[in-house]
Amino acid sequence: MRLLLLALGLLAATPAAAQLRAVPAQPASEAEALRGVEVFLINEGDAAVSDAGPREIEVTAVDGTRLVLERAPGPIRTVAPGGFAKARYVPVHIAGKAVPPGEAHPAADVPASETVVQSAAGSSAAFTDRFEPHEPTYGVFGTGDAGGKLQVSFAFRPFDQDAPLKLGNLRFAYTQTMFWALDRPSGPFRATNYSPEVYADIPLDETSKVALGYRHDSNGRGTMGSIDVNRIFARVEKSFDLGGDWRLDVAPMAWFYTGRKSAAPGLRDTFGYTSLTAAIGQKDGFKLSLTGRGNFETGKGAAELFASYPLTRIGGGLGFYVFGQAFTGYGEALDDYRRRTSHARIGIALTR
Repeated sequence: MRLLLLALGLLAATPAAAQLRAVPAQPASEAEALRGVEVFLINEGDAAVSDAGPREIEVTAVDGTRLVLERAPGPIRTVAPGGFAKARYVPVHIAGKAVPPGEAHPAADVPASETVVQSAAGSSAAFTDRFEPHEPTYGVFGTGDAGGKLQVSFAFRPFDQDAPLKLGNLRFAYTQTMFWALDRPSGPFRATNYSPEVYADIPLDETSKVALGYRHDSNGRGTMGSIDVNRIFARVEKSFDLGGDWRLDVAPMAWFYTGRKSAAPGLRDTFGYTSLTAAIGQKDGFKLSLTGRGNFETGKGAAELFASYPLTRIGGGLGFYVFGQAFTGYGEALDDYRRRTSHARIGIALTR
């Protein structure tokens, strides 16, 4: 069936520039097309050409809806002879009728439906399309006092992406990181970081976003030994296409502290006010990510490295990643914000 759809796409495609052929994926419906349709721009000539492609192309969805798609803003690359590039298109006309910018699309007005899963534990349900990966979710283990480190992290989008007042940009996120002292009798969890946050994730264009929000970090202890940090932050993320499905992501972040100042005296000396994350990776391939943060005045800070590779190509199609994690500096666990540590661990990750 997919081969048939691809053949139909090739026949119906509109030539891009002099030598480019545009082959769109077939969306299931207009509602799905609103998220963007991937279009392959194939260079069938003998010379390299720009992948600017056609401004508009027409496609028929699986449900029979005829759509006119317009290319979304994005970087323009050069396509080698016999090569291809990918571009994102969005619908601007439905069945020959123009859709004014900002006007709600008919299919978008259909309320989202929950996904129901039946298992041995009983029936459960959720609006699964609203959940997103946030920080990596993983379990890694090292030798000696490195012990185990387990992290669960997710973000949830409470409003539809096309909700009014830009509410579709709102995210609630939660990250919990647990440190397992496997070198001690009975293997207790020696520390836990709890990190809820709320923020607006605002796209600037196809390759960059800005986030503004609030984050709370706590060690979850009572009055004695309690450490909690409250920050208002701003983050910018920019993605660079390196070709061959390789991508470089750069995300600088800055914050200021709010709330009680005595909850963790001296924490600002090691956590500082800025951080920078850089990640290079290939879709369905290797990924390396490095985050550094610190205080320029005190010269204290920390760095954390993640390395991962998907195991889906191994027999049985394993649905996780082999995952390596290393940390050096202050504050891997909030309880250690005054102590410098260095640890390396390896394990598996569900998201990266």
